[in-house]
Amino acid sequence: MFYYFDFTVWFKLLRLVGQEQNTRQRRGLYKLLLLHVPLRATVTAVCFFLDGILFPGLWRTKVKTPVFIIGHARSGTTLAHRLMDADARFSTFKYYELLLPSLLQKKLVRLAAWIDAHLLGRALERRLQAWEKRKFGPMQHIHKMGLTIPEEDDLLYFNSCASGFWLTKLPYMSELDFFHIDQRPAASRRRMMKFYKECVRRQLYLNGSDRIHLSKNPTYCGRVASLIEAFPDARFVILYRNPHETIPSLLKLLNVGWKLQGNLSQDRIRESNQVMTGLSYESYLHPLEVLERHPETPHAVIDYRRLTTDPKGTIEDVYRDLGLDISPDFARFLEAEAARTRKHETEHRYSLAEFGLDDGEIRERLAPLFEKFNWDEDVPPNPQSASAQDKKELAHA
Repeated sequence: MFYYFDFTVWFKLLRLVGQEQNTRQRRGLYKLLLLHVPLRATVTAVCFFLDGILFPGLWRTKVKTPVFIIGHARSGTTLAHRLMDADARFSTFKYYELLLPSLLQKKLVRLAAWIDAHLLGRALERRLQAWEKRKFGPMQHIHKMGLTIPEEDDLLYFNSCASGFWLTKLPYMSELDFFHIDQRPAASRRRMMKFYKECVRRQLYLNGSDRIHLSKNPTYCGRVASLIEAFPDARFVILYRNPHETIPSLLKLLNVGWKLQGNLSQDRIRESNQVMTGLSYESYLHPLEVLERHPETPHAVIDYRRLTTDPKGTIEDVYRDLGLDISPDFARFLEAEAARTRKHETEHRYSLAEFGLDDGEIRERLAPLFEKFNWDEDVPPNPQSASAQDKKELAHA
């Protein structure tokens, strides 16, 4: 049970940071890469190794029939994940648990939380809440985040320098590839996935070994084959939403994040936008291409429009396709969701031209999906950008 660290990417990140023109930005990233990341990784590696000694029951914990929710970013994966996570049979990672993947670390956090609640009057909790506001506040209108909110499993790899979250700090998408895991050499791919499986095993030991792991990761669109190889009994839920909405929405999210980083090269940002657009097409096409080669793998396809207007019926169909039964408690939850559902209308339209996107290319590259989901019936996007309304986008993505 050894910790995974990608030294190749770590050295590449150091080289790329050296190219940063902003002195303050460069120093901050060097501090992160040369001090914080090695320290966190070392502590976690020691704790990860000790898990098997301190918690012998971990050896008997198995990962069975995990469910992976994937799809292009901003396609409704978070909403689907929230709905299914209400089913008590599932186990998920909270944000802080992804950054502290060992059992020992999580046990210590829970002990600290108990001491804070019973002996310190929740003083530590209040300080952490203030930190959350500073850390996540600027992005909360686009994507709600918090230490105790479930988040993408890919964050497990951040301190291993193998997570796509690094691209939010360094827009070098032409040189950093965290998407094409299925195309990596077998040994590299399997080592990476073995670490992931060990992290999931620890979370199941913590939450209950009888539970099913539930994961939500848009970036995992590029590693469906690797997931099937690591988890032969895996099941998939794939979200689809009109690319005229998802692609510019994702680019807007990334560009807002890069803007917060400081004075980054506009040429590099434009290049990264182009690379991200290419990855977007693959995010739409690659999962179904892999699953066609694996007809034995159960999977369900969700149309975003139906998910937001009929969540109960949509999730019931997903459970049928995955071979899951719906418990009475979860059925009541879905009834409550159906009762309060209102038709979700996008309040703004993104400009394709703002990011150099071509409507004809999108339709040509994704023609089979346009036909399958009748996206041409949707109201065409307004060519004018509505930046003032961008701040109103909430957690349907």
